Amino acid sequence: MYQKIIFILSFLFVLPLKAQNKTFNRQLDSIYYYQKLAKKSLNAEEKVVYAKYAIKLSQATNQDSTILNSKRLLANIYLKERDVNQLININYEILNLANKLQDSTAFAHSTNVLGWCYEQKSQVDSSYYYYYSSYKIFKALNKEKNEAIGLLNMSNIQFSQRDYIGCEQNAVASIKLFQKLPETEEILDLLWASHNLIAIASDELELYDKAIEYHAKALTFSDKIKDNFLYTLYSNSNIALIYKELNQYDKALEIYENLFRNKEFLIQDPNNYALILGDFAYVKHLSKDDKSESIASMFNEAYKMSDSLQDPYSIMSVSLNASEFYKDIENKDSAVFFVNRAYNLARETHTNDVILKSLMLKSKIEDEAKAKTYLNEYVHLSDSLQNKERAIRNKFARIEFETDQIVERSKQIAKERMWLLILSIGLIVTLLLLYIIITQRTRNKELKFNQQQQETNEEIYNLMLSQQDKIDEARVIEKKRISEELHDGILGRLFGTRLSLDSLNMSSNEEAVDARGKYIDELKSIEEDIRKVSHELNTDFVSGSSFTSIIKTLVETQTTAYQLKYVLRNDDNIDWDSVSNKTKIHFYRIIQESLQNIYKHANATEVNISFKLKNSVICLSILDNGSGFDVNKARKGIGLKNINSRVNEINGELEIESNNDSGTELIIKAPI
Repeated sequence: MYQKIIFILSFLFVLPLKAQNKTFNRQLDSIYYYQKLAKKSLNAEEKVVYAKYAIKLSQATNQDSTILNSKRLLANIYLKERDVNQLININYEILNLANKLQDSTAFAHSTNVLGWCYEQKSQVDSSYYYYYSSYKIFKALNKEKNEAIGLLNMSNIQFSQRDYIGCEQNAVASIKLFQKLPETEEILDLLWASHNLIAIASDELELYDKAIEYHAKALTFSDKIKDNFLYTLYSNSNIALIYKELNQYDKALEIYENLFRNKEFLIQDPNNYALILGDFAYVKHLSKDDKSESIASMFNEAYKMSDSLQDPYSIMSVSLNASEFYKDIENKDSAVFFVNRAYNLARETHTNDVILKSLMLKSKIEDEAKAKTYLNEYVHLSDSLQNKERAIRNKFARIEFETDQIVERSKQIAKERMWLLILSIGLIVTLLLLYIIITQRTRNKELKFNQQQQETNEEIYNLMLSQQDKIDEARVIEKKRISEELHDGILGRLFGTRLSLDSLNMSSNEEAVDARGKYIDELKSIEEDIRKVSHELNTDFVSGSSFTSIIKTLVETQTTAYQLKYVLRNDDNIDWDSVSNKTKIHFYRIIQESLQNIYKHANATEVNISFKLKNSVICLSILDNGSGFDVNKARKGIGLKNINSRVNEINGELEIESNNDSGTELIIKAPI
């Protein structure tokens, strides 16, 4: 039977859960379907629409992890489309969800993307902050690849802000991590980028030998990459420029000539082709290796190509080299044209190193008055940039310090929250234990009280049984007495009278007649004795005496102790043997409690207690001549509460009639 009930309950419980699971699974299927469409679609706008719909469906589930996955999909679409503004907005939403879910990996990836976004917007401080934040999280997660990429991103920003020492430190740290990883195409590319960054930073610091060393190391990684022409081009062209700075023009020319043997490959990257061609022409000029006409032709080709592409960096590089060339061959007009082109474009693009080179070159080309102005401007800008570089170095250090402080503060807050939670739980547990202890003590008191009540009730019941035994014993004795009286007295007398009458039966004289008259009188006397015995047998002399005796004993004991006079009346029509022991015990306790209340509160001298039977209802009245009280205003004490509780136990009714200085009467009506 129990197994059937458990099975039915399990079925009723599991059925709604299955229905909920089916609904949830259908929602997930729809989400996965639109996520799949977003990934497979070739149209960017459709990708965004499908991804946004997947987010909408995910939000309907109220599952933060599902919402997070859908939003990360949309973020990847924006990243591929390089939609920076939308990417920033969605990644802030992802950060909030990742923080809520404590998903450190998602949080780190989003901060890394935000670093890239702010780098595109040239907001260097924000970019460095987010790159550093992602690096710290990936480091804590032991994700060495992501950690190394974070360091490389930071070093790129430091290089752009001329913090070459900081750039080198982070790049070296990234190399150590990359070298621990398997040499995949991606890792080889990142190793090349890290070594190349150290090389060009060393070049800026005029550590030329170190720069060549790291360019050579970068080439060892690019040699392992398929389609590595551009890697080789960048490294070799940079090495050639370093040889130019070292005045080792023959080595520089050898590199350029090797590069231009594959001119068709160079032209595949027009911007770099124009830039390298301009550098090649200038090295040729410095080496005195060729005639001015051919060098001018090379500069002309390089400038036209860079100008047609509208690439500011190749235009500035070619223009500076061309200006130097025309200055050396004393073609002032061309020299001024090209230096002004480089200077103006550098001002537009805020390229400070080109501005400095342009100002120095202008001071050499222009007449003495203008040259002095340009030279002063150069000195002022140079000092300003040096101060700025120092500030930038300090700024990056400060960003790292403040970020670490934020992280430590977050950890401290987390610890404080944890301790607060522990203390709160401890306090709750303590209060719960106190509540349990107090409740248990109260229950123990109730149990003890109930036990005492039970013991008292058992004592009363045993007293009643004892009294009943005495009554039964008295009945047996009385029956024996009557039996003996019938046998020894009445029956003997009847037997004697019968014999005497038998002897007189045949005589008819006067004496016989007188004798028979006497014997008839004797028979009458015997008749009266028999009637008396019959009456005694018909009247139960101990009927109901058991309970009434117990009550009488209680009242006598209590009133004697309380110095009260009493009157106790019992209705003989009440068959106490047919009344339940429970009712009799409660009547006993009610009388006991009432006498105690009268003694404590009423200042009475007399009490009248009576039992009456009316329509199968026993009415108990307890009347005293005490001070009384106002029933409507008085608060019910424990005594009255106990009496009321006992009356309810026997399905009875309680009435209290009392006034000040006029005594009190309790009337309890209980059905038999």
